[in-house]
Amino acid sequence: MTTTAHQDEANPFPPSIDHFELTDGTRVAVATKEAEQAEQQARDNDRNHVFHSWSAQAKINPQPIAKAEGPWIYDYQGKGYLDLASQLVSANLGHNHPDLVAAVQQQVTRVGNLNPAFANDVRGELAAKIVDQAQGEFSHVFFTNGGADAVEHAIRMARLTTGKSKILTAYRSYHGATGSAIMATGEARRHGNPTTDGDIKHFWGPFLYRSPFNAATEEEECARALEHLEQTLIFEGDVAAVMVEPVVGSSGIIVPPEGYLRGVREICDRHGAMWIADEVMVGFGRTGRLFAYEHAGADLQPDLITFAKGVNAGIVPLGGVVMSRGVYERFADKPYPGGLTYSGHPVACAPGVAAIEFYNREGVFESVERIGSEVLGPGLEALAAESAVVGNVRGKGYFWAVEFVSDQKKKTPLDPERMGALGAALKEAGLWPMVSGHRLHIAPPLITTEEQVRWALERITEAVRGM
Repeated sequence: MTTTAHQDEANPFPPSIDHFELTDGTRVAVATKEAEQAEQQARDNDRNHVFHSWSAQAKINPQPIAKAEGPWIYDYQGKGYLDLASQLVSANLGHNHPDLVAAVQQQVTRVGNLNPAFANDVRGELAAKIVDQAQGEFSHVFFTNGGADAVEHAIRMARLTTGKSKILTAYRSYHGATGSAIMATGEARRHGNPTTDGDIKHFWGPFLYRSPFNAATEEEECARALEHLEQTLIFEGDVAAVMVEPVVGSSGIIVPPEGYLRGVREICDRHGAMWIADEVMVGFGRTGRLFAYEHAGADLQPDLITFAKGVNAGIVPLGGVVMSRGVYERFADKPYPGGLTYSGHPVACAPGVAAIEFYNREGVFESVERIGSEVLGPGLEALAAESAVVGNVRGKGYFWAVEFVSDQKKKTPLDPERMGALGAALKEAGLWPMVSGHRLHIAPPLITTEEQVRWALERITEAVRGM
């Protein structure tokens, strides 16, 4: 897709485009009758034929996107928006990254489709890179089509390896929308689904701002949460694994207190359970490390890691499970009872190799950690200090939540109408936000520059001041 992007020197963000291309390659100038017709056709096809996730179908009106490039997405009028949520926290290298595009194009001309029973060079190379760079002693990678598949297979592997049946997961968690994954989810998105896995049980994780343990400090919250987890495990019995997000993702972007993940590891070890780290949303640099559990100490590792999204920056669907040698050896002589037609699809794995090489070569994770701690975090904390409607700010790297309240003392969630107005103001200012209930989630592409982050903070601050 060929476009011409330009910026107003007096207002360098966001850039705009002059043209976009239709699916047949026709070039169309933005903000013309032809562009209006193309946008309307996109809307009509969507509304008449596309069934959307998590939506009352007759009550939505999705925005058509004409072009995406770098950290920006563009509408049919040519207006650019900073992709403040990296789509669904997956476009870690933004849109149309040249390294990823080249990898996909080259791989399609080499081996474009392959039965996973064959060996494949890019699949093997990607697995080797992940195993080599993940903190801890790991052995193999099982590739899946995405995050929910990865969770399903991690649960299966834990059960088959331990011979136990129960899986413990936290409230305020999201693990996917398939059978066991939706049952593992610990919030409202689970509701309304038929019970497909009755051996998944929930516990409360730590979250001091809305503490379920009446704790006054992070230390108390951590200690009480760990005691609660251990008692839950003891009373449930027959627990194969405890699955936690090392940083809670779409259920609130909650960073665990110091010592919590290490405590989870110790509890699992004491009771013969496995620890599954669900890194689908936060893996591959989102918090400034390859995996978010690495923040908890250099000697810490899970038994199984689920990943997706950032592994190839979302350019093609891909996920997987990283496993310790103990899990691998369980299936060394006895077949693993599971598989996927597209496990380790070469056209998905090739950009995964390219993404990891770019992450390493350009120091992306280090940049994310620095800008997150020196610019993004302090900027949001300054906003919280001045605003009566901000109740809490939390996050790490390029992964933050701003929680809005109508009463700071009572922590009453801000009403949907005012949150909708905030979202509209941000779009008007050139940001495409992720508004989740009474929270604003901030997760821009990892290639977003410090200058662009500062610009986004200014626009967010102006919008909040106008509430």
